[in-house]
Amino acid sequence: MCNIFVTFDQLTIYNIFVLDVDITGTATIKSRAEFRNYYMLQNLKSIKKLCLIFFAFNVGFRVFITAFPASLTRIQNFPEFDISNWVHICAAPFFYLGVNTLYKKIRRLRKADAMMSLFTVVFALYIIMSGMASSFIVTYVPSDNLIVFMIALTVISIICVFEYGHTMFITLITGAVFTLLITALSHSPTEILYNELLCCILLLGFFLMSRYNFNYKANHFLQLVEINKQNREIARASNFKTEVLGMVAHDLRNPIAAIESVAMLMEMDAADDDTLENIHLVKQSCEKARSIIDDLLESARNDNNADFAVKATEMNTFLKNLIDLWNQTPNIPNHIAFKEAPQQAFADINPEKFQRVIDNLISNAAKFSKDNDIIEIAFSIELAQLKIEVTDHGLGIPDDILPNIFDRFSKAGRSGLRGEHSTGLGLSIVKQIVERHNGKIEVKSTVGHGSTFVIYLPASANQPAQ
Repeated sequence: MCNIFVTFDQLTIYNIFVLDVDITGTATIKSRAEFRNYYMLQNLKSIKKLCLIFFAFNVGFRVFITAFPASLTRIQNFPEFDISNWVHICAAPFFYLGVNTLYKKIRRLRKADAMMSLFTVVFALYIIMSGMASSFIVTYVPSDNLIVFMIALTVISIICVFEYGHTMFITLITGAVFTLLITALSHSPTEILYNELLCCILLLGFFLMSRYNFNYKANHFLQLVEINKQNREIARASNFKTEVLGMVAHDLRNPIAAIESVAMLMEMDAADDDTLENIHLVKQSCEKARSIIDDLLESARNDNNADFAVKATEMNTFLKNLIDLWNQTPNIPNHIAFKEAPQQAFADINPEKFQRVIDNLISNAAKFSKDNDIIEIAFSIELAQLKIEVTDHGLGIPDDILPNIFDRFSKAGRSGLRGEHSTGLGLSIVKQIVERHNGKIEVKSTVGHGSTFVIYLPASANQPAQ
């Protein structure tokens, strides 16, 4: 769909002068209407700002000539400048009130109508005619001073988006008015021809810039439409995948539990060592499968955007209790050392979820550390952030897989020193949970010297009373 609009450099001269560069091809009437609503909203918003700028400029000019009347009234054609200034001061508020009303209407209805298009064309003509009048007022021969006229054409072609018919109408009306004025004010055929030629060049520039602006905004709009469409499809696919993942993982629990129960019954009646060894392998496989299922379910739950309950938790105490539990269990052979912050610090966390983060990082550190290696956990306070560092002195992570370790089902997964297998989900789950706590996680590693995982959490804004 993003190819529906051709870019300006792809247009032929025939396209530029004859065709309304349209939402053609596979585009629908709905797409064209949506684009009209989009660019009309932008037009009205730009006109509101331009009205204020135009009014402020003319009021400033009025204040200036009032403060210094003796010098400025001697300038050539001052009465005409004076009259045009008052016209602009009076007209700008009316245009602002009109555009403000239409802007509120399109914001409310989210639909452009003919009145909005008419207003935009009338305002464009007003600004262009004002610039043209200024050029004529200066010397009556605009070829000597076309700067204001050129600025007016340029501003309108940039801030407003016109379809082909509107652009052609503005161009023809402007050309006709210019011809009438130069014919009435000049009696030299050469001078008239010279000014007409300059006007045609300016109007051609206006027309081309206006068509380019239309194409640019159209491309931008359709790219936004396509991006939004793809985002919705990605979100639907992600939700479907998460639902299926959760259902499959949940339904696998029952048959695995049944296999494990049968294995336990067989273990009670086992007649020889070979049978016991086989039953032990079955139980280990069930335990591994259950661990994978738990990881899949946790990953699916974390994909759910629903908020989970958090509470202000004193992190020194929270981490110390977790580490004491790890040091008292035989799950890992490593000792865990804890360095706490010098003062209390609270974070808004879900204790159950965040415990899984610390558990995963500790077990991951132990997986790649020798039995006598110490795992270090340090907690500190940095300005409004809380910092948790989990450091091991094990194998380290090679540079080629370091960028992928937080990916789901990452190929960076490796077997541990004691043969532990990786599902490729552990660190992905850690990152999901940390980010749902409005935190971030980073890793630094050197091969052969170990790794450090660093978690940053925002400090709680609602700390319990001491």
